[in-house]
Amino acid sequence: MDAGTTRSRNRRGQGELLRREIIDAALRMLNELGDDEALSLRAVAREVGIAATSVYIHFTDRDELVFAALEQSTADLLRDLEQAEASGGDDPVRRLRARVLFLGAWSREYAGLYKVLHESTLNRRMHLVFKEELSVRAIAAVQACMDAGLAPADDAAAVALDLRSAVHGAVSIRINEPEADLPPLEDQVDRFLCRLVGVPIEHVF
Repeated sequence: MDAGTTRSRNRRGQGELLRREIIDAALRMLNELGDDEALSLRAVAREVGIAATSVYIHFTDRDELVFAALEQSTADLLRDLEQAEASGGDDPVRRLRARVLFLGAWSREYAGLYKVLHESTLNRRMHLVFKEELSVRAIAAVQACMDAGLAPADDAAAVALDLRSAVHGAVSIRINEPEADLPPLEDQVDRFLCRLVGVPIEHVF
């Protein structure tokens, strides 16, 4: 919508629709900016085609909007992760691998959102409680490999943290150093699964 266009008033009962439009606009802009502090409510209002005062009806300040946007983005990511894991069938290793590869692909496609979700000032200043579900599911995926005898028994939470740290590092390099000469992410993930989770090489390759 053109910034100079005045949006017609929402009909009664459409307040939630407008709230979602504001969140969607914020997500698009955060992905482009890669910085929560570079976002302004006025700019979001222009993107949606509404008066700035209409944004304040739903969000008192930028932090509240960014929090809501990241919460929605994480909910969408969790839904998509579930579908990605399902592609691995009943094999817990293949499910874990599919999960990690999807996260890697998502992080590169939405590099700006990835930065805001993990490296933003808001992330440092506030407890983004909705991110905990990502960790919970990662631990469960690792534990499933151990329970199936496809990885040595260990502290699943610690192993999941090691895996997460390795994957975030691999993704961060690709985002921040796009010219770096790196192997395919799939190859790195397979090595992470073998060396960090303890999955037998023959089960991965």
